Amino acid sequence: MTNTRLKDLAARYLNKSVDTLAEEEQRVLRQIAEHRPTSRDAGAVAEEQATFGDRTADKVAAFGGSWTFIILFTVVLAGWMMLNSGALAWLGLSFDPYPFIFLNLILSTIAAIQAPIIMMSQNRQADKDRVAAGLDYEVNLRAEIEILRLHAKIDDVILARLDAMSAQQEALIAEVRALAAQPGSAPETRG
Repeated sequence: MTNTRLKDLAARYLNKSVDTLAEEEQRVLRQIAEHRPTSRDAGAVAEEQATFGDRTADKVAAFGGSWTFIILFTVVLAGWMMLNSGALAWLGLSFDPYPFIFLNLILSTIAAIQAPIIMMSQNRQADKDRVAAGLDYEVNLRAEIEILRLHAKIDDVILARLDAMSAQQEALIAEVRALAAQPGSAPETRG
């Protein structure tokens, strides 16, 4: 695509110079000029931009917010408490007797690690939302420009038809005048 074409599209449909266009606007105009679709999958774009840490945070947050985690964690906690207050306490081998101070330390550590990971995942979701909003803007801009282009085409067709009709009308007027100018072809009047 030529830079001239991009300048023409920018001036005609956005009333801007190419230098002042945002990246999204330039991308939309290039896609129009190259007859390529504008819409893209926001999830796929976000995944392309994701780092290993981003994907890991998403997986940890997804597991930490699932019923599987809640049920598994409940079973582990109940087992820990029963083991330390029941069977191991009876044998005198409990390693974390009531009030389960070691268990509290483990739970605090898990919460301290899990909270920032969940926040990372939430930040990543906000980034995904921004990507989706940007892609929506591109699609909306493309739709608006295409509507403007269709209006221009329809206006051109209407103007061409009006020009043709005007030319036909002028030809008919010329014929009527030529006929009226011929001797003996005066219009008849009825009385």
